[in-house]
Parts: sequence; C-alpha cells; structure tokens
Amino acid sequence: MSKELDQLIKLRREFHQFPEIGWGEFYTTAKIADYLAAMGFEVLLGKQIIHPDFVRGRDEKVVNQSLERAKAQHASPDRLAQMDGYTGCVGVWDTGKAGKTLVLRFDIDCVNVNETNDPAHLPNQLGFRSINDGLMHACGHDAHIAIGLGTAQWISRHQDQLHGVIKLIFQPAEEGVRGAAAIAASDVLNDADYFAASHISFCADSGTVICNPKNFLSTTKIDIRYFGTPAHAGAQPHLGKNALLAAAHTVTQLHGIARHGEGMTRINVGVLKAGEGRNVIPSSATIQLEVRGENKAINDYMVEQVMQIAKGIAISFDIRYETEIMGEAVDMTNDPELVALLEEIALQQPQIRNTNADYAFNASEDATILGRKVQEQGGKAIYFILGADRTAGHHQANFDFDERQLLTGVNIYNALITKLLG
Repeated sequence: MSKELDQLIKLRREFHQFPEIGWGEFYTTAKIADYLAAMGFEVLLGKQIIHPDFVRGRDEKVVNQSLERAKAQHASPDRLAQMDGYTGCVGVWDTGKAGKTLVLRFDIDCVNVNETNDPAHLPNQLGFRSINDGLMHACGHDAHIAIGLGTAQWISRHQDQLHGVIKLIFQPAEEGVRGAAAIAASDVLNDADYFAASHISFCADSGTVICNPKNFLSTTKIDIRYFGTPAHAGAQPHLGKNALLAAAHTVTQLHGIARHGEGMTRINVGVLKAGEGRNVIPSSATIQLEVRGENKAINDYMVEQVMQIAKGIAISFDIRYETEIMGEAVDMTNDPELVALLEEIALQQPQIRNTNADYAFNASEDATILGRKVQEQGGKAIYFILGADRTAGHHQANFDFDERQLLTGVNIYNALITKLLG
C-alpha cells in the first residue's frame, strides 16, 4: 500500500467513526476546517457559505442535539462558534496567478442507519465502526471527505504548477437534497468557471468510472401541515374541524395529479401523521411527500399542482395550512467538453477499464443545483460516478467499499485540476 493511499484510508476511517446527519455535521465540519487550515487554505464557514433563507429541511432539535454531541466529542470551540449554527465549509486556494476558478464539491453527511454488529464487517474488525448510535456513513460520504482532503493536500503541494482559484465545497445535508440550495444562494459560486462533483460506488464497481451519467431528475420534497380545531367526537363533533380528514383527501388528490405529457413525472406520499386521540376530532395533520420530473419545468408543474391542492383542501375544510420545501434538486446535463476530458483522464488510470458513457442515473442529486448555477453563468459542469466494489447496497447496515478507490478519486481530481488550471 502506498503512503498516500494509507493516509486516505486513515482519513476515511476517522470520519467513518463520527457520522452526523444533515445540518448536524458540527464535529465533521470542525475537523475538515482544521485540516484545510493546516494545509494553508482560506476556510469559510457558517453564513459565509450558507444563505439562511434557502436552507431546506433543517430541524432545530436535531441541530441542537448534534451540536451538544460535537462539543462532548471535543470539536474545536472556535470552529463551532464560527459556524454559528450552520454546518459545511469551503476551502479556498488562490494561486495568486491569473486564471479560471474551479469549484469541487464533496458531501459530508451520513444516513439514519444503525451500523451492523456483524464481526465480519471490516469497520468492526478494525475498530472504526460508528460511535454514534443510529447513524452511519452508509452512503460513502466519508470517502468523499477523504478524497476532498486528499485533493486539498495535492493542491497545497503543487501550488507552483497551477493558475487561478480552486474552491473545495464540503457540503452539508445532501441526503434529502437539502444543502445545496443554501450554498448556491450564497456568493461561493459567483466567480466559478468550472464545477465538478462525484459519488463513489453507487452503481459502478472498481475499474469503472461513469463519466457521463444521464437523466438526473428534478425533485422537490414538500411538507404540508393542516391545523384544525379539536372537539369531543361524541358530544360536540360539529365544533371540530378535522385536519386528518383534510389530509386524507389531500393524499388521494395528490396521487391523482395529471401526469405531464412532455416527460416523466413521479409523486409519492411517504408519511401521513394525524390526530391526537380516539375520541377527539383531529386538529393536526402532517403530510411528507416528494415529486420528481424529467426536467425542472415538469417538476415545477408538479409542485404547482401540489400547492393548489393543499390550498384548495384547506379552504374546503375551513382549516389553516402551511407548506414547506424540505429539499430540492434539478436536472443537469454534463458539458461535453468536460465529459471528454474526464474520459481521457480516467482511462489514463491503470486500474480503470471502462467509462460507460451512457448510464441513466434516474435519481436526484442536489449537486445539480450547484452545477446548473455555474452553467447558467456561462461556466461548465460535470458529475461523475467513481466505481468501487461494495459489500452491500447504499444505506444498508453492512455497507462498505473498496478503499483503494480513494486514491483513484484523488488522482482523477488532481488530473482534472492540472488540465483546467495548469
């Protein structure tokens, strides 16, 4: 094992032990910020990179619990203060020489999975299992952090070979597509000429890099909340206003939305919670749903229909309602220039045999919000899949992956930086 790969594996395993859910990545952010600062990067935190008005799906209770846990795990008090309640960070490297600006994005949150106790599971064998109950890096974001920091180390050592500015975004709350919108609404991307992001494993094995995944779906995650009036269900039912019944009508109407004739649509109501007791007219109800569309326009059509139904039901049942966007992503098409460049770079890696250029992603990723903003400003963007063998599917309790691909990821990003800014 090379010294560089050994260092990347140590980083990955360090972060694997301390998984944190979206908008609660305080320990993770503080450690990343310390690593970046030690390498010589300018580090941006908190509202320097997060626009609070565009924060999606941030639960204050989860945030506070995560912050207290980070303090107990000895996260830097200074870093926590700089975050001011908002996780994620950006490392900026200005070469001091005229050139383009390249932005790379690495997501940092975990998922709500309790890691397996199976003794055959490598993190159990080698002692780097999650120490946070009910939380696990079961989607490979610990790998993304390690690749990002490995790339940062390379940048700091090859400053003389580069021109322009490099920004490394360590993004919170990718799960549920909740974090990118707040970063896109800040100033971080305003000068970006190029954008790149990736995911490890997912749908590709070791030896493959999917340079041009297609069919990224636009999506919006929405909560609808109804507020009625409680009353005795036997003695005075006429005084109540039934939020549960309103929610039930809403669910059936949502699934009856006419599908768009110009492309694929999806809708799913995943959660319906309502009521307070068997003999009480239900005064509250919450619906958690998502819509998806083949492109932003079609997804926007679905969102508009959802909002109209929510409003109409509230009027017809004479109750108060509110809606909240909990997450969002858009469609994105990779720029051909970057696809061709990435294919060239990938095939120069001795362990890469395949660049499968026609894979249909058919899912959503909020890095697309960042990439689309760069494209709309006249820049170019790409999202790719770094193949890695895995022990189980993503978000499963025994998920693990081929750690050798950490170095593959760093080498690909380093070559991309050299080609674009060298």
